[in-house]
Amino acid sequence: MRFYVSSAFLESREIIEIARAADDLGYDGMGIPDHVVNLETLKTPYPYTHDGSRRWKPFTHWPDPWVLVGALASVTERLRFVTTVYIPAMRDPYSAAKAIGTAAYLADGRVELGVGVGWCEEEFTLMGQRFDRRGRRTDEMLELFRTLWQPGWNEFTGEFYSAPRLEMEPTPPHIPIYVGGLSDIALRRAARHDGWIGDLISTDRAIASVDKLRALRADNGLSMDGFTVLTPLTDAFTPEHYARAEAAGITGIVTMPWMFYAGPQASLAEKVDGMKRFRKDLGLDC
Repeated sequence: MRFYVSSAFLESREIIEIARAADDLGYDGMGIPDHVVNLETLKTPYPYTHDGSRRWKPFTHWPDPWVLVGALASVTERLRFVTTVYIPAMRDPYSAAKAIGTAAYLADGRVELGVGVGWCEEEFTLMGQRFDRRGRRTDEMLELFRTLWQPGWNEFTGEFYSAPRLEMEPTPPHIPIYVGGLSDIALRRAARHDGWIGDLISTDRAIASVDKLRALRADNGLSMDGFTVLTPLTDAFTPEHYARAEAAGITGIVTMPWMFYAGPQASLAEKVDGMKRFRKDLGLDC
């Protein structure tokens, strides 16, 4: 089982210190969420709470994921970085591919691209991108990314995007692609790629999603070998809980360890202490 520390809602400079500590303590990675802006008023309800309200307060930091990865890679040696999740369809695909590929190159292959199709129509509009057909555009963008990240001259022809013969340097190391989301269509999309990223869900619901992914992979002639399942769990906090999740096929946990000890208002020192205590309590340093 791998453990990733979430950087969600943290102050940007604090994230750098958390990453240093995570690297030193033996955590496997860091989860990095994505929003360009936080609009004061939305008609689109947030899909991951019961009442549609957002989980964060106004003026929460949302650093650019790829600028942040560049900074974090320079102060860590082995920590991996996964976006939880990045929204490609809200961007120009060539600029996105360039930023992701450069970050992966500078991080020596420690980048894992977690993607979603997005939920906030107003943010898409602000970015000059269509909200409709964003799923199909995301699928095509991922194909285009794979092409752009290959060495040598490449070209691409698709429904939404086309590229004449070109090259994009630096060529990054392999970047695994994980798809986020809880819907059936998100699971089908994830099954075609390298992994799935869940949201804050119960262990039972996560296991049910893994069972669906296993069936979908089998339908495509694929096994679960090498397939990543990375998710926060709302009801897991003991070795036995995580052992059950791992036995069911969950390969990684995204967590904020300090929440178990000091809560959401923890200072930086309390966050680092919580990270140490979490590993000790789970026997991860034995």
